[in-house]
Amino acid sequence: MSGRILVIKLGALGDFVQAFQPFAAIRAHHPGARITLLTTPAFADLARRSPWFDEVWPEGRPRYTDLRANLSLVRKLRSGRFERVYDLQTSPRSSRYRWFVGHGAEWSGVAQGASHPHANPNRNAMHTVDRQREQLEMAGIPDFPPPDLRWLDADLSALALPPRFALLIPGASPSRPGKRWPHFPDLASRLGVPAVVAGGPGECPLADAIRQAAPDALDLTGRTSLFELAAVARRAAVAVGNDTGPTHLAAAAGCPTLSLFGDESDPARCAPRGAAVSVLRQEPLPALPPDRVAEAARRLSGMLP
Repeated sequence: MSGRILVIKLGALGDFVQAFQPFAAIRAHHPGARITLLTTPAFADLARRSPWFDEVWPEGRPRYTDLRANLSLVRKLRSGRFERVYDLQTSPRSSRYRWFVGHGAEWSGVAQGASHPHANPNRNAMHTVDRQREQLEMAGIPDFPPPDLRWLDADLSALALPPRFALLIPGASPSRPGKRWPHFPDLASRLGVPAVVAGGPGECPLADAIRQAAPDALDLTGRTSLFELAAVARRAAVAVGNDTGPTHLAAAAGCPTLSLFGDESDPARCAPRGAAVSVLRQEPLPALPPDRVAEAARRLSGMLP
């Protein structure tokens, strides 16, 4: 197929990162097609810098109450004249977009009447990566080359990173506080190398607590783009993080990554994937002792004292 293809992936960050290989597989399977990604503003820059898309539409999740934005999206999807759609979001919202695109387009997903349905009744129990791979296999895509992520990098000369460090990701979604392991300050003082703390601006207090326990820690919360965060991870000896998007990004960048889980999410369905990833799960999460995490981080990195 060398025509027009639409890929739908709206987020969140961890889900978007775990779609890198499906993105690469779709591009490899359709080398001559014009491929458009429908996404959200948070991921538009990532998508535009990647080698997988010819066009990126960031208006994929308008508020339901914004009639003008919804009508604009309907018109845009209609005008795309897409021959095939890969719905990697597979949500009720994205499935409804089949009506907007028009029933003449082939559709891979779970929308009613899809020409290439992901017809596995147990799909929701699968890991995100495995589920998307099976969906694309059912749509006729047999090959899944490792995604080339050399574009996911940045100049870090202004950050004054230490020569050897552990990347700590102590935050998580504000709406899911149970995903936050509370002992990162204790961990930072046990690693034997400086900690570099990453996260959004709202996680500055978490970095402050870490720096009180480990004064040599470098606080990058609110200071890095996604490209810079991936570049920092690529240079770290190990990353330790909660079940959150930046942890997935660190793993995808190739950093040895230790991901911490409690009872709010299931690593069998959503743990990070990467070249060297390990998972620790404790219910409840605060009961996971810092010594156990420090030992696992040292073992995973092979470089820490």
